[in-house]
Amino acid sequence: MEARDATAGAFVRREGDDETAKDQHKAPKREQTPTRSKMEQIFGFKKEDLTSWHSFVALLNRPTDPASLGIFRCLFGLLMVIDITQERGLSNLDYKYLDGAPVCRFPLFNFLQPLPLDWMYLVYVVMFLGASGIMLGCFYRLSCLMFLSTYWYIFFLDKTAWNNHSYLYGLIGFQLTLMDGNRYWSIDGLRRPSIRNAHVPLWNYTLLRAQIFIVYFIAGVKKLDADWVEGYSMSYLAHHWLFDPFKLILPVELVSLLVVHGGGLILDLTAGYLLFFDITRPYAFFFVSYFHCMNSQLFSIGMFPYAMLATSPLFCYPDWPRNFFAHFPSFLRPVLPLTSPGSQPSPSCVYEEIQGSGTQQRQTPAAAKSSKLRLKHKLGAIFTVLYLMEQFFLPYSHFITQGYNNWTNGLYGYSWDMMVHSRSHQHVKITYKDRKTGETGYLNPGVFTQSRRWKDHGDMLKQYATCLHQYLPRYNISDPEIYFDIWVSINERFQQRIFDPRVDIVSAEWSPFKPNKWLMPLLVDLSPWRTKFQEIEGSLDNQTEIVFIADFPGLHLENFVSEDLGNTSIQVLQGQVNVEIVEEKKNYTLQPGEQIKVAAGAYHKVYTVSEGPSCYMYVYVNTTEAALQKNFTKLYEIQERVRNGTETEPLPPELQPLMAADDDEGSEVNATDPIVRLFLKRQRRMKLVKKRREAGMLERLQRFAVKKYYTIRRGILMTAIAMRNLAVGLPPLEQLTREVAYANMKEPQAEASQDERLKDEVGHAEL
Repeated sequence: MEARDATAGAFVRREGDDETAKDQHKAPKREQTPTRSKMEQIFGFKKEDLTSWHSFVALLNRPTDPASLGIFRCLFGLLMVIDITQERGLSNLDYKYLDGAPVCRFPLFNFLQPLPLDWMYLVYVVMFLGASGIMLGCFYRLSCLMFLSTYWYIFFLDKTAWNNHSYLYGLIGFQLTLMDGNRYWSIDGLRRPSIRNAHVPLWNYTLLRAQIFIVYFIAGVKKLDADWVEGYSMSYLAHHWLFDPFKLILPVELVSLLVVHGGGLILDLTAGYLLFFDITRPYAFFFVSYFHCMNSQLFSIGMFPYAMLATSPLFCYPDWPRNFFAHFPSFLRPVLPLTSPGSQPSPSCVYEEIQGSGTQQRQTPAAAKSSKLRLKHKLGAIFTVLYLMEQFFLPYSHFITQGYNNWTNGLYGYSWDMMVHSRSHQHVKITYKDRKTGETGYLNPGVFTQSRRWKDHGDMLKQYATCLHQYLPRYNISDPEIYFDIWVSINERFQQRIFDPRVDIVSAEWSPFKPNKWLMPLLVDLSPWRTKFQEIEGSLDNQTEIVFIADFPGLHLENFVSEDLGNTSIQVLQGQVNVEIVEEKKNYTLQPGEQIKVAAGAYHKVYTVSEGPSCYMYVYVNTTEAALQKNFTKLYEIQERVRNGTETEPLPPELQPLMAADDDEGSEVNATDPIVRLFLKRQRRMKLVKKRREAGMLERLQRFAVKKYYTIRRGILMTAIAMRNLAVGLPPLEQLTREVAYANMKEPQAEASQDERLKDEVGHAEL
């Protein structure tokens, strides 16, 4: 038997190489296979394959085992079936597309609008059936088209849900539509024996492998950004429990710099190369599997880690499923993929002329001997080249779509700049002005919308302002002007304005192909201050908070200090500011190093009067929280003394519930004193969090399964209600209410919702 190619680049062996040992024993002895060149051993093709268009097309259409592609098709379809109920939002579709609700939406093209709710459920049913058909390989082309058309419709309908992996799903669905993914382990193969276990052209694998390589490599190139290399993009991840083993030998700062950022950079840059070569593939499998399993715990990114795990075997030899499933017991063979070696010829491939006689000729049908290039072969090669060129170009095409550029380039989703930027929003103010009456007022940030991503994207802000302009006349606000004052910190920089607060966004000009004139520049010259931020924050006690602000000349910040925040002061770091105390009608000019205290429960304004940007910081203490924590500490000490029997004084009636706290864990907290009641509630919730964290694997899996069951259950029931409505019309309101209430039924012990409520009190529960 001819030795395998040294890398997965070979993709395919000669027809005779797939014989079993038994077949070899029966067959006449063949001539020894000629020694292949070093290039062919490494890359799987010869230099001559690239010397002409004819040979290049023949290379891309080389017959290849369909097994690996068939397994990937099945896994991808399965993951998409699960994804539809999860990240695509089938289970909460009625919340997103409720008929008649005044909601501002953010489609890629403004003419795209959601269908009525029941019809949206039908769209999801079509997408679900398409994904199921892909998984089963049943009516494969039709299933791909069903999935692809509905998926991209949902995708284009809401830019706020865009991310890189959702974009990747759509790309893979598009690629599978053009591939022969139903040649192995498919219902179509059972229906049509002529395509069962038939060869697929090499470009099917080339396209998928190159796509995954691009995802890894471009993500690594984007991580060469200075913020990532210096450890500012995802510094908070180092506090996650997943990195505890590294913290045994390294401080948190180095875990963030070397493991989170350095490790992520190196893995993305090298994963595609390591997966390609035989000698490095086992190591690549280990590291990328570990990486994606960690991501599944670090981020809420749905099926993406599992989808990437499913792509890794594509880099192995295409016949690996045959070898893998051959080790299963024989009684499972009827339901498992084919394990017999060899595939039947396919007109989609280009075969080499085979010389010889006897057994070898009988194994290779005459149809396989033709090397004539057909139009479909040339189109497959052209498509492969053009598609890969487009995929390498798109992440750097932002000089064309300049209107979508903000502090980061382009619409987030097709640039593979995954997790390179982290943002925090400190202050968002929406001001409206009635053009007719001159009346000015403020809107609740996020009114009429379910998303928060409009804060960072000029195109979405324009859509949001236009939508508000349409809805506000319902509330007697005629022809309103809309102004946004949004303060953002990106990668731990100063909080600063991202858009000009003096511009009426309704009437502002915006074009997809022109720079956004009302976008404020990112103050990158102030980035070195981040090192100083760490020093300042390190010098503060645990109760003192700090916010760093940078502003532009001629602008001012109007701020209200909550009554909970005592001992609040403003200290200037750079530039010159004028602080106006509104109630006192007094102004104070501050130079670098100077500070002033501002009263709680009152407004003040900070004007930047220097020629360049000003930098200052708010330093404050949450006195209400500090007092509450002090009371909690006292209550905890009393409770401990009661438990160990060292409390000599009788407890007053309002503290009696402290004694029964351990005995009545399942009952409602019954305390008259509000502080005692809050203390007991927080204590009980902390115990619940600890119990959930220390739960065994079986309990965690059970909890996960129950949660997913009720999520999927709701999606199925709501879909059934919608299909019934389309078929026979709406039932009486009372019946519809009962049906929706039944679909909304939660698990008996609603621990999940309790755990969500803990996040604000416990801090980052998982971080």
